[in-house]
Amino acid sequence: MHRIRQPFVVSCILSVVVAIGWFHGVSAQNRNPASGRPTTAEPQPALAAPAADASMSIALTGDSIITRKLSVYTEPPFTKMIELIRGADVAFANLEMLFHDYEPYPMTQSGGTYMRADPALAKEIAWAGFDIVGRANNHGNDYGVEGIRLTTKYTAEAGLVQAGVGESLEEAREPRYFDSAKGRVALISVASTFPDASRAGRSFGVTKARPGLNPLRFTTTSYLTRPQFDALRSALVAAGQIRVPQQPAAGQEAPSEMTVLGRRFVVGEKQEVRTEPLKEDLDEIAANVKNASRQADYTIVAFHTHEGGADRFTPPEFLMTFARAMVDAGADIVTGTGPHVLRGIEIYKGKPILYCLGDFMFQNETVLRMPPENYEPLGLGPGAGVADFNDRRYNMERTGFPADEYIWESVVAMPRFVGRKLTELKLYPITLGYKQPRLERGRPMFANLELSRKIIADVTRLSAPFGTGIEFRDGIGIVTIGQMSPD
Repeated sequence: MHRIRQPFVVSCILSVVVAIGWFHGVSAQNRNPASGRPTTAEPQPALAAPAADASMSIALTGDSIITRKLSVYTEPPFTKMIELIRGADVAFANLEMLFHDYEPYPMTQSGGTYMRADPALAKEIAWAGFDIVGRANNHGNDYGVEGIRLTTKYTAEAGLVQAGVGESLEEAREPRYFDSAKGRVALISVASTFPDASRAGRSFGVTKARPGLNPLRFTTTSYLTRPQFDALRSALVAAGQIRVPQQPAAGQEAPSEMTVLGRRFVVGEKQEVRTEPLKEDLDEIAANVKNASRQADYTIVAFHTHEGGADRFTPPEFLMTFARAMVDAGADIVTGTGPHVLRGIEIYKGKPILYCLGDFMFQNETVLRMPPENYEPLGLGPGAGVADFNDRRYNMERTGFPADEYIWESVVAMPRFVGRKLTELKLYPITLGYKQPRLERGRPMFANLELSRKIIADVTRLSAPFGTGIEFRDGIGIVTIGQMSPD
């Protein structure tokens, strides 16, 4: 029998210890109960092999107006869509909902429907695989500051990173960060459409800061020909809106500019309307993007804008200026919501600008309660309920949202990066149930092949003015990445 030398025994023991330690580290992996994403209970060895896939995938969706559970449904077009979102390294949604138990009172002015859902539904957003949510939108102040704070509380408890609202303008503007296994992602959320009381403010002297949302304001200038301008000015003088002489004094030039009810009118070569972002807001948001881009691997700027250009499918001029300025400041993705319809996609300096991703969830018809401010304009008094409101508002589903197919068609956009270089952008068509009964529509799932072809054709048409090409392949849209819009 050979004697086993002591160094060999020590070596064997050390090998077993190392192996046990490695096994323990691997077996400690589990799933986040809220999102279903993999998490690590203990640090991995410093010398672990690098991941085979060094790319970063990000799922982007539109407005999430949630009033009912998602996790109870099991049909394949729905569950496969959920798997897609969960499979992304990071997933984003615009949260156009408030969570509370009616502790706060409603404001006299809302963003439309007074949005509110059971606080437990915040966890349904996380269950679906989402990690980060935008909060700046026109419904953020429907139930005042307390509604904002309660929503922040429940959203955080669900494990979601949120941006776009805060106790002050500085807090509402600042980026928020999500750490994933593939990199750190910053989110900045802004809104251009909101009741003015929703806008966050700064402290000044001994006055407190105003809680609210991160605003992107803009100016609108209407250019008129000289005859049009003079005719309008004469009419406004006659109506008592302008208290100046109708004709200029001797030796004075005729006026070429006036501001009426907040709208600026200027004499120009032709009739047109021009919009531009307010420089103060643009500069402050850009400064936050510049900082975020140096603190994170990827920076997302999300905007909520109802305003349109020539039509609701066309982004307004100020928004295009803003979106490109955000890329110039360091944003890797600029994505939008607001008008509840899809808009075009631009690849600007190699970065995607998605001007609107429409709706991801649109369950506005099943809110539990609404205040009289919603009922009274429709001639509905005490005793009326939400069903009465829906029937009257939409003329028994013959008008408005239920009758508009574009409201119920959207995509899940999936950009993929290697480093900070965009390598692909896929669009997965979804349907929210156009023409389905009220209690069924508003929940997303993958569209069938025929509808998918139609949705991608719509996005292709809307993206063409930006020089963006999209190919329909295997039921999804593939964006041509090599194309770039002019600087």
